[in-house]
Amino acid sequence: MALKYWAAIFVLGIGWGMSFMFNAVLLRELGPLSVSMGRVGFGALGCWIYVVAARKRVPDQPRRWLSLFGFGVLSYAAPFAFYALGQQHIASGVAGILNAFTPALAVMVAHFWPGGERATWQKSLGVVFGFLGILVLSWPLLHGGRQSEVWAVLVTLCAPLCYAFSVNIARQFRDIDPVVLVAVALTGATAAITPLAIWAEGLPVITRLETWGALFIIGFILTSAAFILFYWVLPRVGPTNITLPTLIAPVSALAMGAWILQEPLKLEHLTGMSLILIGLVLIDGRLLRKIRRRPAL
Repeated sequence: MALKYWAAIFVLGIGWGMSFMFNAVLLRELGPLSVSMGRVGFGALGCWIYVVAARKRVPDQPRRWLSLFGFGVLSYAAPFAFYALGQQHIASGVAGILNAFTPALAVMVAHFWPGGERATWQKSLGVVFGFLGILVLSWPLLHGGRQSEVWAVLVTLCAPLCYAFSVNIARQFRDIDPVVLVAVALTGATAAITPLAIWAEGLPVITRLETWGALFIIGFILTSAAFILFYWVLPRVGPTNITLPTLIAPVSALAMGAWILQEPLKLEHLTGMSLILIGLVLIDGRLLRKIRRRPAL
């Protein structure tokens, strides 16, 4: 794989890991639903600018738009809101580690999905390691009686669960240009989350420059630009290599949270992350295949 493609993969992984840090900045002034509204709104705007500039063809069937709107709620509005809700009580690094549980949940959902891929023993073992990682992260909270943080972990896990379902649903949109798909889906996400956010939290009032900066970065760069880059590099590196940002994002989230936000870096964070990353390696399978093919000395 060419160096520029490796660079794109690392940029995606580091960027998506950083999104949890920017969530923490936004939550200082905005409610969790408003955070989701801002991210999908700016993200949709950025994608539409690209779609118009590139003269991409958009669907002309109303039913297709409605389906994509629903897909956008599941894939963007709901997960972004779940992350923000959870991050009211847990550190950004912990949220980033929980996000890495997405492939394990995707394996479970795909196994029971009609026409989905059946889980092998190796992938099932990867899911077990993922659950062990979640248990290690949550055990100090249970032992310490911090029920609000336990609930925050469970709420945050709803986000990767949404992703696990959306990955399977996305198959029905293979005939649509991926960036167009994201643009329409983010538009539907914005339309759905905006009235709910205003009803629950009121009109957002932003007084800090850092909030505007975080919104700009998380919306235009880490959502619209990141997905445009994602779908540019996907056909060049293949569907297997494009999963590598999942391995990088939790490390980025934990490092940025500790470095920028001064969040405590605990042993259970590193242990839980390690267990989940082992699970991801098992689910991915490439490293084990290379080891098996290596000739004996």
